[in-house]
Parts: sequence; C-alpha cells; structure tokens
Amino acid sequence: MILLLDTSTPVCRLTLVDSDKKFDYEWHADRELSKGLHEFVNDKLAKHDWAWRDIKGIGAFRGPGSFTGLRIGLVVVNTLADGLGIPIVGVDGHDWQSRAIKRLQDGENEMIVLPEYSASANITKPRK
Repeated sequence: MILLLDTSTPVCRLTLVDSDKKFDYEWHADRELSKGLHEFVNDKLAKHDWAWRDIKGIGAFRGPGSFTGLRIGLVVVNTLADGLGIPIVGVDGHDWQSRAIKRLQDGENEMIVLPEYSASANITKPRK
C-alpha cells in the first residue's frame, strides 16, 4: 500500500493506494495538524485493517504551500519512511499523486523530501 500526503493547506489530504484501489480522505486540520496528524492517518489505516507496517512507499506533496503545514507534514512522512525503511518521493504540481505513484513503482527513493515554498521566508525583526 502507498500513502500519499498533502499538508500544504489547512485541509490535510491523505490518499491510500492499494493495487487498483484508491481511498481519498480530507481533514480540516487548520492549527491542529501537529497534534492530530498521526491519529488521522492511523484512523484511516485502521478503517481498512491496515497498520503502519503495511505502508510500502510514501509520496509527499512538497509544495508550494504553507510553511508550517509543509514543515509538519514532511517531518512526519520523512520520519515514517526512515523508521519503516521504505521509499519516499516528493512531488509538486497538480498531477503530483500519479507522478508520485509512478516514481515509487519505478523504484525511486529520495530518502528525504525537502519542502518547496512559494516564496522566501518572511523573517520579522525582533522588537527589541
């Protein structure tokens, strides 16, 4: 089974792909992404009687998008891929899911996915 994750907006999008079956889920995470992402994924895996160990590859939307959302989502999937010893690829664009699946099926593995932000970081100056 392949896990696809997009955390670039306040709506977290998860797709689970098994053979020719695709299951899409959305969660309006807003500011709860860091607290609830693991539980959200775990609940959707359990819905199909799958466990974390059943994930054989991960495709991640790398951006552009929310700095915090991408950072949280990519830390989770990078850590998951490393811990399970499974391949991970990062993709952008509107057809990112199909390209991620193809890359995983072709045996690609980036080992770590870095985010692609839509602009340079806006770092504010300290007030004092």
